[in-house]
Amino acid sequence: MKKPAELTRQAAIGMIILFGIVSLFADMNYEGGRSVIGQYLKLLGGGAFALGLAAGIGEFTAYALRLVSGNLTDKTRKYWWFIIGGYVIQLCSLPMMAFINGWELAIVFLLLERIGKAIRKPAHDAVISFAAKRTGSGFGFGLHEAMDQIGAFLGPALFSVLLFNSKSDKLISTYRQGLLLLFIPAGLVIAFTLVTRHLFPQPQRFEIPSKTPTIDNKGFSKSYWAIVWAAGLLAMGITDFPLIGLHLKQAKAFSEEAIPLLYAGAMAVDAAAAIFFGFLYDRFGLKVLSAMFFVELFTAPLVFMGSVPLIMVGMALWGISVGTQESILKAAIGDRVPEEKRARAFGLFGTLFGLFWFIGSAIIGLLYDRLGVTPVVIFSVCTQMAALIVFLKHLKKPVV
Repeated sequence: MKKPAELTRQAAIGMIILFGIVSLFADMNYEGGRSVIGQYLKLLGGGAFALGLAAGIGEFTAYALRLVSGNLTDKTRKYWWFIIGGYVIQLCSLPMMAFINGWELAIVFLLLERIGKAIRKPAHDAVISFAAKRTGSGFGFGLHEAMDQIGAFLGPALFSVLLFNSKSDKLISTYRQGLLLLFIPAGLVIAFTLVTRHLFPQPQRFEIPSKTPTIDNKGFSKSYWAIVWAAGLLAMGITDFPLIGLHLKQAKAFSEEAIPLLYAGAMAVDAAAAIFFGFLYDRFGLKVLSAMFFVELFTAPLVFMGSVPLIMVGMALWGISVGTQESILKAAIGDRVPEEKRARAFGLFGTLFGLFWFIGSAIIGLLYDRLGVTPVVIFSVCTQMAALIVFLKHLKKPVV
């Protein structure tokens, strides 16, 4: 490991690229699996409400536990322990679904996958934020997210190839075969994580001390909380892809084989958006985030009520929203919290984000099951409009 004085921008980029390779293979695993979970659970007997509730509980669990893991990470400073342990749990969960016959047990594994993510995510985001201080926060998170989404594209795309070559009477066997193949990228994730840990055992040494602290003894700044509450309202109106996939299957808008490919395309848009908006964030600051809140307003109407071309546009906007959430939103939080409390800040943000996501997912699933797509669209647009208003109000009178 280099001495602190030699921890250059080039070294930071190198660490982000290595971590990007880790995330690339990780996303091949869990995004590949998640792109077909809606359809797979349908084959196992699950309905829209059960799927929406499971997705909401899963996301809430993934986010709620981050407060605990974030606090423990900051206290112990054992970033790599949490990252490696979380990956092992997360990346083995979806492949295990290949061995089950009922949707109830599938939901258990879906929850375990989210728990694994909860364990590693605050430490993961903190490590990226340390290196990103040397590269520009927007660029650092954007570069990592772009590499991450290459995997998020490849996983669903490869699943589509399997499904296109499958006979209808062997569909469930094809799903299981694809889930088993997810063990391969899981093993590569662990291998590359261990290499990255060997080269950068103390990633916090990349951190550049801030001349203007943004947190005091009383807690986090008003700017941090404005971002948290606006993002929470946004999360409440987001439709998770398993429910989108289920809707597209039931509406017969796309074939069984094309649905994962549609998800892969959204992930490709995500990757490009992360880099582009990351550069804009480093140049123009927090106001770039308003684009994320604005874009999300149109996603639900296009995806649930549009024709096939409009659905594709809606999924592209969905990808832009996801890309900016994982890049400039994380960069903005990292810029407002000092190094020694950053994992806790990401964990607290995640807990509240997940709570709103859980509430929204349960409501959206129930509305879809009982009343159809129109109430889902109305609910989504209203909550995301509220998110945009909260964020724009903060921009008019920013308080750090």
